[in-house]
Amino acid sequence: MRALAEDGTEAQAVEEGIGTPILVIHGGMGDRTVWQPVTDLLRDRFRTVRLERRRYRMDLPGPSTMAQEVGHVAAIAAQLDQPVLVGHSSGAVVALEALVANPGAYAGAVLYEPPVVIGAPLSDDKLARARAAIAQDKPGRALSIFLRDVVRMPAPLAWLAGFIVGRHPEYRQRVVRQLDDNDALDALGVRLAAYAELKMPILLLGGDKSPRHLAERLDALEQTLPNTRRLLLHGQGHNAERRAPQRVAKAIAKFIDENAAPH
Repeated sequence: MRALAEDGTEAQAVEEGIGTPILVIHGGMGDRTVWQPVTDLLRDRFRTVRLERRRYRMDLPGPSTMAQEVGHVAAIAAQLDQPVLVGHSSGAVVALEALVANPGAYAGAVLYEPPVVIGAPLSDDKLARARAAIAQDKPGRALSIFLRDVVRMPAPLAWLAGFIVGRHPEYRQRVVRQLDDNDALDALGVRLAAYAELKMPILLLGGDKSPRHLAERLDALEQTLPNTRRLLLHGQGHNAERRAPQRVAKAIAKFIDENAAPH
């Protein structure tokens, strides 16, 4: 799917299946392929649409604003009939902002651990060393710093992820976009009052092995959103779309069956 966004750039997505539309917004460092294990399990019953997020499109210049990202969501959603948004990590914050911008365009949402600001900024000046590593052409080190200090991943795992990415030409380019992504989330500030106005059904997903601060952000959303439920994925962390796609797909399908009218 292709559609012209308000900023004049082309929004792109991959569409499969028929039925109630699901518009998937991937998380940081990723692309539309990350959620394919989940949508492969849904496309027999649903019309799955995986967005290529504007921020992580290497064919478009960066950095992009949150409004521009929301514009790409809106451009694709306009070709669908009130899709259910599925957002992961920073993509779930994009989903929330899309809901605020045009709530009537969406039937509901499934949000997997959105790192919304609930107090202090996410980075709180922790990215200076990561930016310095970028300036030294060490994107792998920059990502390790980000994962350790902002995501709060255990240091050995953060180092390993940075080491792998540092050796992968494609993903080296995405590290700068990831840091920009974090800056865009911080620039939003605390948006709980805006989210409190969202009336559509929203399912919050979280893993009991995810960093604790993500559960705290889900706590804040659960207390704020007027029409929400929460599902804990036992034994999973922040990447269940890869490690347990069957469980994620089942949760999405059940949510749609119970909350969204069939198309």
